[in-house]
Amino acid sequence: MPISELAKVLVALGCPAEKSADMAAQLDKRARQLAADKNRSHEEALQHLIALLRQGWSAREKGF
Repeated sequence: MPISELAKVLVALGCPAEKSADMAAQLDKRARQLAADKNRSHEEALQHLIALLRQGWSAREKGF
């Protein structure tokens, strides 16, 4: 997934638009690291990280 598309996904999940490109690049980099470390595909690692972000933003919206 291109970084620009990942940034759009992040905005849709609640990431501030002005931070989405930087966050997408960091997320992609971390997904590549996880994929190598955990013997996963990049896509699996990226899905895992996006799920974690979604949980964090959801909790923040609820005031936790």
